[in-house]
Amino acid sequence: MPYVTISTVRGILDAAQKKALLERVTDVLVEVEGQGNPEFRRNVWVRIEEQEPSHWSLGGMQPTSEIITSTFGAIGADGLRVTR
Repeated sequence: MPYVTISTVRGILDAAQKKALLERVTDVLVEVEGQGNPEFRRNVWVRIEEQEPSHWSLGGMQPTSEIITSTFGAIGADGLRVTR
């Protein structure tokens, strides 16, 4: 039974992106580890862990909510990316 954890900075992925990521990672595991057997799908665990930007560093720089929003766009109350 595979268990996959995807770690990311909170605010980068919206609800639709998370759903797509969970589905596609599951599909790959069914294809590769489950050798294409559709029954294997029920054994695949995929989890997205989001941490606050202050818990991350890239090249010594900590992202801020403002940097994330200006780079990726804001996420609305419905959990979906707001069109810029």
